[in-house]
Amino acid sequence: MQKAILFDLDGTLTDSGEGIINCAILALEHFGLDIPSREEMRVFVGPPLHETFQKFGVPADKTEEAIRVYRSRYIPIGAFENTPYPGIRELLEKLKADGHKLYVATSKPEAMSIKILEHFDLARYFDRICGATMDTSRSSKEAVIAYLLQENGRGDNMIMVGDTKFDIIGAKAHGIPAIGVSWGYGAVSDMVASGAVCIVHSAGELYDALNEM
Repeated sequence: MQKAILFDLDGTLTDSGEGIINCAILALEHFGLDIPSREEMRVFVGPPLHETFQKFGVPADKTEEAIRVYRSRYIPIGAFENTPYPGIRELLEKLKADGHKLYVATSKPEAMSIKILEHFDLARYFDRICGATMDTSRSSKEAVIAYLLQENGRGDNMIMVGDTKFDIIGAKAHGIPAIGVSWGYGAVSDMVASGAVCIVHSAGELYDALNEM
């Protein structure tokens, strides 16, 4: 049965942590803030930057400035300190061959998401790549999925795939079941607590889980 499968980007399709963390460090240094360990800064991968910068001490009225500093490095360099996870390309090829519709639903700005996926020659597998707007009018996973549904309609067999609780919660808000992947940047326990239908540990397991649903 044909499915419409929504994929998160960072931490699900590609391991983008190095570039994101490097650029976040630059922004925190800009404000003279203490730099946490890279392990602590893994939480920058996935959620909207406005929210995460505030957790690390950037005042709410300075988050736009922090994001400008972040993007000054991310756009030319950080976006490509990144690599697809093992087995992802083969997974997408098989899912397309099986006749499923594939989408990206990410909190990363849409234009940058398209650029990254084109860089890795992954964009061609997706029927639509939906992301956040640069002005934060559409930034949460729930809002991105709402936009995708508005633009493309709701299928009877929609599934979300992501690596954080934000993916699970965003999909659940629209009545869409979600599979959590363990190889990304979110806590498995958080995804389970948020209602993930299952957790998978490899691209092969993900393919099997999608076929079973």
